[in-house]
Amino acid sequence: MSDLALRPALKTDLPALESLEHHCFSQDKISRRSFQRFIEHTRDLLLVAEREQQLLGYILVLFRRNTRLARIYSIAVDPGARGQGIARELMLAAETGAVEKGAVFMRLEVRADNLAAQGLYQQLGYRQFGVHHDYYEDHQDALRFQKRIHSYHPLTGAKEVPYYRQTTEFTCGPASLMMAVSALNPDYQPEIDEELQLWREATTIFMTQGHGGCGPHGLALAARRRGFGVALMINQPGPLFVNSVRTPDKKRILERVHGQFLAQMALLGIEPHYGSFTLGDLEQGLAQNRLPLVLISTYHLDGRKAPHWVLVCAMDKEFVYIHDPDIDDDAGESPVDKQYLPIERSRFDRSARYGQNGLRTLVWVYKN
Repeated sequence: MSDLALRPALKTDLPALESLEHHCFSQDKISRRSFQRFIEHTRDLLLVAEREQQLLGYILVLFRRNTRLARIYSIAVDPGARGQGIARELMLAAETGAVEKGAVFMRLEVRADNLAAQGLYQQLGYRQFGVHHDYYEDHQDALRFQKRIHSYHPLTGAKEVPYYRQTTEFTCGPASLMMAVSALNPDYQPEIDEELQLWREATTIFMTQGHGGCGPHGLALAARRRGFGVALMINQPGPLFVNSVRTPDKKRILERVHGQFLAQMALLGIEPHYGSFTLGDLEQGLAQNRLPLVLISTYHLDGRKAPHWVLVCAMDKEFVYIHDPDIDDDAGESPVDKQYLPIERSRFDRSARYGQNGLRTLVWVYKN
């Protein structure tokens, strides 16, 4: 492959691109005029592979406005040059180019009967997340694949944060706390019994439905009881999540639980700091080797309006990187997809509040 050259397509490549398209596809072909438009529009990415001045393949990547999504629209390799790894090289080059243009995720569609292409995409880390029925001209279905192409590269000496997956739908808070503790204490071994014990200590008892989630006061108390320094930042002084329950009895119980948390915090010397934290506060705390558990609304991530705890691990000029303990098996997610997950700074700032009252809170965990 050392003699294979990858480069952006030029107008002089138009005859070869048109010929390649004709030999590779019997339908859904890209026209010569469209190829020319993609070459002229620098927002999109059209790369070609050539050897000894012979064009052997191309890949076309489109970018969606105002998002961090890139999409492989088409990839083709000359039939006589297949089996030489050209498609793989084109894919890798396209991912690199997409990252340089600011993309975080790469998506593509592939025919349901094209098993060879599906195998390549899976080898490169793509995972199926959906299906387009009756997608192609011959009514064949298209499988939808996605891969996160932007990765966090910590600076030398930066703290690495181990990952732990929540084992229930209501223990995102304990799982996030366990990840913070694992980073601060290398000898700590997170396991399910500790996860459930933390939940029992920190639960608010009631939530919108199902088991109660964990509030910031309870998580702060649980961390302090295990010997860690904690600091609680919150923009609301009263009982939390009261609007998520309907009956007066449940509201009164939430108020009593809140009072108990405050009394226990006073005994342990934890004084809440009332106000809204900023991204600057997050950066400053991370620089001081503190790790923040942040309550977010999942609305900006997956369209649901649910409170959810995540652990912020790092930040750079563009992204906030989180460990999200929730893995969706039905969507084909794995732990790799939820570690150092990059969230655009402005998007994370919008996500870091919950409910009609805009609850904004975090719990710092650090070594005493």
